[in-house]
Amino acid sequence: MTTAPATATASATRTRRGPGFLARLPIHVVIIFLIVIWLIPTIGLLVNSLRPPDEVTKSGWWTVLFNPSQLTLDNYRFVLAQDSITAGFINSLFISIPATIIPIMVAAFAAYAFAWMSFPGRDVLFILVVGLLVIPLQSTFIPILQLYGPKGFNIAGSFLAVWLAHTGYGLPFAIFLLRNFMGELPREVFESAAIDGASPVTAFFRLALPMTVPAIAALAIFQFLFVWNDLLVALIYLGAQNPDNAPLTIVVSNLVSSLGGGWQYLAAAAFVTMAVPLIVFLGLQRYFVRGIVGGSVKG
Repeated sequence: MTTAPATATASATRTRRGPGFLARLPIHVVIIFLIVIWLIPTIGLLVNSLRPPDEVTKSGWWTVLFNPSQLTLDNYRFVLAQDSITAGFINSLFISIPATIIPIMVAAFAAYAFAWMSFPGRDVLFILVVGLLVIPLQSTFIPILQLYGPKGFNIAGSFLAVWLAHTGYGLPFAIFLLRNFMGELPREVFESAAIDGASPVTAFFRLALPMTVPAIAALAIFQFLFVWNDLLVALIYLGAQNPDNAPLTIVVSNLVSSLGGGWQYLAAAAFVTMAVPLIVFLGLQRYFVRGIVGGSVKG
């Protein structure tokens, strides 16, 4: 008695799914086409990193499809054999990890205060903090260098200088993102905690922080990628004063001589530097969309 209706329902479901899939097929084709077009420069760079320089100057990267024998690992061997690459890799880790953790910690406290604590001028102060996003980094170099110089804190060229710089540059966006996410957390949870006698500090560490993990993970991806791939800030606060602390981006740029020699190693070095950011993104990608979407409706 129930087999016929169930069969009819399943058939109707397949019928509904069929036209829907066909209707979405052009969209999928367009998206795949755009992805392929977007990846072509990266694929070309990867192929050229495996080709000798004379082949790169004579023909396009797509000729590898017809002559794969020209592929070689010599560029990667040269790059990985450089002692400065190893030192730059360690320096980049030593810069990127604290420069990611410090602003996230500070921004989490500030975001919780802006979202769930009442104090005079809260909204005005939040607008001022978010307004710092529009200030160009270049306009801050001279005053901060004077502050870091011998007449100020005298920390120019040290890792502390670049940690503080990246913290200041990353805080406005970090506070904005985390505040909007925390503002959407259930109010009932914090009210119940207050009734049970929980202090704001306890509510922050026991409730707000665990529920904000997706946004923190998304922010960690953004901040880590910005610091890891940064050349300008590191060059201003580290490169000139202390070359021994130079990160990987400065070391890679120095592979090319002043006369343009060694350019063939840049592609191989670029893919070497991509390894760590790719691992970070793949490890945190499940939180990425939730962290970005959170707070986009209200906050």
